[in-house]
Parts: sequence; structure tokens; C-alpha cells
Amino acid sequence: MKYIDTLREGERISEVYLVKSRQNALTKAGKPYGNVVLQDKTGTLDAKIWNLSDPGVEEFEPMDYVYVAGDVTSFQGNLQLSIARARKVGEGEYDPKDYLPVSGRDTGEMYQELMGYVSSIQNPYLSQLLKKFFEDPSFEKRFKFHSAAKSVHHGFVGGLLEHTLSVTKNCDYFAKAYPILNRDLLLTAAMFHDIGKLEELSTFPQNDYTDEGQLLGHIMIGAEQVGMAIREIPGFPVVLANELKHCILAHHGELEFGSPKKPALVEAVALSFADNIDAKMETVKEMLQGVPEQNLEWQGYNRLMESNFRRTSK
Repeated sequence: MKYIDTLREGERISEVYLVKSRQNALTKAGKPYGNVVLQDKTGTLDAKIWNLSDPGVEEFEPMDYVYVAGDVTSFQGNLQLSIARARKVGEGEYDPKDYLPVSGRDTGEMYQELMGYVSSIQNPYLSQLLKKFFEDPSFEKRFKFHSAAKSVHHGFVGGLLEHTLSVTKNCDYFAKAYPILNRDLLLTAAMFHDIGKLEELSTFPQNDYTDEGQLLGHIMIGAEQVGMAIREIPGFPVVLANELKHCILAHHGELEFGSPKKPALVEAVALSFADNIDAKMETVKEMLQGVPEQNLEWQGYNRLMESNFRRTSK
């Protein structure tokens, strides 16, 4: 696999890439050409089809995996591929993991670690509720593959699992540090807090907001999913059900951050901080990911962090 971040001007390549976008345009002389953006897990590459009638360039659409051959050139300081041949490829001719951003951690190991927290829950109702989801093989498969966001933080394969595990770990620490917290309730809420993202966001390679996600959002979707599962468990205490759903509904902490409710339980407060800590740390990590360690220059104002950032000195 010839990854995009290793390409150099003057190379002639024959490789399979994911088509992020494709549209037709006109040159200044009025000649039609194809404007294509190719993607793999290392980045994107601008590409052009200068001769749309060339029989060597077969039809393909955005989100297709396509074999392309051509020359790597440079335009205004950026690499560009001039496509001479192209064809859509089928399953088995590519590995999706080569084309999608992925977690740096093994999803199997992370899920096993998360299941350790599931097994640690003592309350029989909360334990049964968790196992109803996390012991389901089809749920496990989706949960391991899904991202936690379209952008901002954990927007990669395995991102939802990585974020959920980190938030659960933070909550486990809080429960040990602050005895006022109900550990079973807090950790159950942590493991469920972003479950609605399975429906809010489409799967990769699209990883975009669904119609349900646009209309309802993951907080409402997650609370509904948990509520429906609770109703299938005989005798599930109403008060406990409301406390758990409240933690999910309030986990963004503030109304202006998308929470339908502000935290009204100490566990909801702890969950909102645990979620915020992990989201912020991952945001900064991703922001500085491409900056060399020796580079201590200020990176400019970051809208999400509302501050200017640079690397910490050694």
C-alpha cells in the first residue's frame, strides 16, 4: 500500500484509494474535467481527470474504492494526481482499515477492558441492563467500529469505544476519590452516555450525521434506547431508571452545550466532568499530532479550546 503521506512529486503510482468526493468542472478554456479527492488513513490527495472521455477511466462515485494510475505532480505547492486510468474495485481487493482513520489502540483489548467494568457492577438491574447491550455480538461489532464524532475528537474507527472506556476509567477514579458517588450508577451511565452516537452518525466511510442524528441528537437517542431496554427488564426500579436517564441527558453539563437537562445528581456532575476531560485532552492531542516534538512555536488560536496552543517543552 502506497500511503498518501509518502507520495512525492514525479512519482508514477498504481494504487487503490477511497474516493472522498468527485465532481465535474470546467477549465478556463471551457473544457470539462473531473475534480476528485482521494483518501486513505494518512490523509487526502487532490486528483484530476483531464480527459473524461478516456476509455481507461471507468465510472465511479464518491465513497467508492477505486484503483487509480497516474503521475504525481505539484500545483501551487500541493501534490496532485493526474489520473490516467481508473476503475472501481470490489470487496476483497482492499482492506478498509488502510483508508480510514483508526484508533491507536486495539479495539479487541479495549472492549475486553470495558467488559471488565461491566462485570464489576453489583446492582442486579444495572448489571442486567449493561449485559443486554454489551454482551450482544452485533452490538459489540458496531460499537468497536464506530466513531465518537464527525470531527472535533475521537472521529475515527474505534473512537466511540476508546472515548467510552476513557470516560468510564475517569468515573471509576472519581468513585474511589469521592465516596459520595454511587459507583454502579456512575459507571453504568458512563458506559451508556454516548450510545446514541451509533444512530446519530453513519458508519465509515461516510461518518456523517444521519437524519435521526440531525433531528434528535445522540443524547436524546441514547436516553430513549436505554429507556426502551429498561422496560424489558421486569421490576426495574423506576427511581433508578430515572436517575440513569438523567445522567445521560445531563452529561454535556450545560444547556448551551446541548444537554436537555443540567446535572441535578452528583453522579451526573461527575459524568459531565469525566466526559469533558477526555474530550478536551483528545482535542489537544489531535491538534498537536502533526507538530514535531521540537517545535515549540505557537500554533494559533483554536476555536474549540478558545486559546492559542503550543507544545510543552521537555
